[in-house]
Amino acid sequence: MKLNHINLPVRDVAATRDFFTKHFGLVTQMEVGKNFLALLLDDVGLVLNLSNFEKGAVGEVVYHKDFHVGFFVESHERVDAMYASMAADGAASEPPERREGRYGFYVNAPGGFVVEVARMDESFLS
Repeated sequence: MKLNHINLPVRDVAATRDFFTKHFGLVTQMEVGKNFLALLLDDVGLVLNLSNFEKGAVGEVVYHKDFHVGFFVESHERVDAMYASMAADGAASEPPERREGRYGFYVNAPGGFVVEVARMDESFLS
């Protein structure tokens, strides 16, 4: 079995799409309407749907405080580079730190949810 897609409802589909394409390298596969649906593809085939099915009428989406989307990257240097890019855009505030078997940081995405970027320690992965 393989996870195929995740749908995240967001108020501003375009801003959230731009965040993921710029900082995470996701590729826009399809868009429907101006602020209705965007399908983004990662490099291993997972599709991230960003939706506003209420056609702009949706209120602010509120995610649970523990909800987040996580990306594991290949090195500490990649974590630092991604942090620098997001900080330059004003998206990231707290710098990367080591905790609980990983080195990384959290950032608030335009869609109203949190994104984690981390490198997991080898000892954690084995």
